[in-house]
Amino acid sequence: MSRIAFIGLGNMGGPMAANLVKAGHAVRVFDLAPAALEAAATAGAKVATSARDTLDGAEFVISALPASRHVEGLYLGEDGILSDVPDGALLIDCSTIAPEVSRKVAAAAQARGLAMIDAPMSGGIAGAAAGTLTFIVGGSSEALERARPVLQNMGKNIFHMGDAGAGQVAKLCNNMALGVIMAATGEAIALGTAQGLDAKALSDMMAVSTGRSWATEVCNPWPGVLENAPASRGYSGGFGNDLMLKDLGLATEAATASGSPVPLGALARNLYAMNSRAGRGGLDFSSVVKLFAADK
Repeated sequence: MSRIAFIGLGNMGGPMAANLVKAGHAVRVFDLAPAALEAAATAGAKVATSARDTLDGAEFVISALPASRHVEGLYLGEDGILSDVPDGALLIDCSTIAPEVSRKVAAAAQARGLAMIDAPMSGGIAGAAAGTLTFIVGGSSEALERARPVLQNMGKNIFHMGDAGAGQVAKLCNNMALGVIMAATGEAIALGTAQGLDAKALSDMMAVSTGRSWATEVCNPWPGVLENAPASRGYSGGFGNDLMLKDLGLATEAATASGSPVPLGALARNLYAMNSRAGRGGLDFSSVVKLFAADK
């Protein structure tokens, strides 16, 4: 059993912290949302009064926050907690943020004698609840091996991508591909239905043909094709459009920094921006299909 500070109890962080409690760890949590703290307390976590208050005796400090500014502020801001992290504790940031921010925080941690890994996750809310997430890790091999038993209580797959920030780069690459594939899949199904095809029949064919993907088999964007997909629940739950938009923005920023051409990634970013402007920013990102078949 380890003593774990967990900061950030959103759609992903909340169930992740609950799984650590189930695994027998002593988990002390903080979030700005009272409802999130209440849910964590019900799951058996100890609620702290502030991010700093989670640190008492912590062997691991895990953060799962929305954006780069939140992570940088948590650790390095005017009221940042890095100076108060117990000696020897391992920092694990599970947020999806800009690689350069991840490297900046990791360097500051190293200067303080602390190890840190970036471990953004993939698998969605269902994966977080089931403990089957994929962690995409940047940092030293030694730090990852220390973190592995804790990560395994929250996820099924762990990939070491390289040094600090590499986990963030890999996560952005994955989400850029996902965003493009979802938009293309929705466009194709919309075309088929416009030509009189049944969306489920078309999707079933694509799911065993060369057009197969996670978008056809797990998170089909057309309502009624897959019973448990967000599209069949009014696009509720799942991975928010504006979160995909954020990740695609980070991917295009990374591409600019390295001089890499990402024409499809940039186009996808614009599509999800259009979907957000249409009022669907809080819906699952598969709602992008409505840009191609708004009357469906």
